[in-house]
Amino acid sequence: MTDTPARLLGLLSLLQTPREWPGSELADRLGVSPRTIRRDIERLRELGYPVEASRGVAGGYRLVAGTAMPPLVLDDEEAVAIAVGLRTAAGQPIDGIEEASVRALAKLEQVLPARLRRRVGTIGTATVTVPATGPVVDPAQLTVFAGAITNHETVRFRYRANDGAETRRRAEPLRLVAAGRRWYLVAYDLDRADWRVFRVDRVGEAQATGGRAVPRRPPAADLGAYVLDRLYDLAPTYRAVAVLAEPASEVAPRLGGAGELTALADGRCRWRSHADTLDWLAFRLLGLGCAFTVEEPPELVAHLKVLAARANAGAGVVLHD
Repeated sequence: MTDTPARLLGLLSLLQTPREWPGSELADRLGVSPRTIRRDIERLRELGYPVEASRGVAGGYRLVAGTAMPPLVLDDEEAVAIAVGLRTAAGQPIDGIEEASVRALAKLEQVLPARLRRRVGTIGTATVTVPATGPVVDPAQLTVFAGAITNHETVRFRYRANDGAETRRRAEPLRLVAAGRRWYLVAYDLDRADWRVFRVDRVGEAQATGGRAVPRRPPAADLGAYVLDRLYDLAPTYRAVAVLAEPASEVAPRLGGAGELTALADGRCRWRSHADTLDWLAFRLLGLGCAFTVEEPPELVAHLKVLAARANAGAGVVLHD
C-alpha cells in the first residue's frame, strides 16, 4: 500500500481494534516494511493518536486512552453523545445495527479519555431505559465478549439457566448473534468440552482472562442458523393424543394434514400431533366441530378446562358444584 494517507487510515483502523499488534503483523497486513510501520506510528503520534509500544518477543503496538481525544471530527460532547447512543442501541437492539453498534462502542471506548469514560458511565448508571420488547442486555457484557472474540481470548462469567440455577462458566467465545430482540453468544464451553449457546441477558460478571483461545472448527458454517436451530431444539414440545368421535375420512380434510390419524373399529379415530404451544393443540381440537377425548398430555387437559371456564364466563354461564 503506497498511498500514505490511505495506509495511515488502514493502520489506524487496525489499531482501533482492542488488541496489541506486532509490528511484523501490521507490516504484513498493509504490505509494507516494518520500518515503514514505525514511521507511520510516529506520524499518528504527531497527529495526536496515543499509540503505545511494548518491547520484547510478545511486544507490539496498541491504541490507548490518552489525555485528550485524538483529532477526529468529534468534540467531547459529540463523543459522549455517540457513546451513550451506542450503549442504548446495544441495550435495545435495532434491526440491522446491533452488531455494528457493539463494534463501534468497543472502538470508541478504547480511546476515550478517562474523564469522558466517567461521564459516559455516569449517564449510563443514572439512566433507566424501558425496552420496547425483549430482555435488557448489559452493553458491558457485549463489549467484553466483542473484545475477547477479536483478541481470541478466553472469558469467564456467571450464567443463569432457564430454571434460575446459576453456574460459573469458562469459555472461548466465537461470535455474538443477534436473533430477533435477543443477543446470544456462541462459545466453546471449556468445562463441558462442547459448543454452547448462551443468552447474553442471563450473563453477569463477564471478564476476559487474557488466556489464548484454541483455534477450533466452528460448529456450523452459518452461525445464525445454528443458533436458531438450537433455540427450536430447546423449545418445549407437547405431544398430544386424542380420540375423535368421527371417522378418519371425515376429520382428515378439516385437519389439513396436521398430525397423524388412525382409524378405530367403532367408527372413531385417534389423532396424534405435537406443537410447541398448548394453545395451538387446543384450538385445533376445538375447531374440528366434533366431540373428542384427550388421552395425553395432562397439561392439555388442564388447559382445555381453563379455556372452558373462560368461555362459560364470557357467555354468562354460572357453574355450580
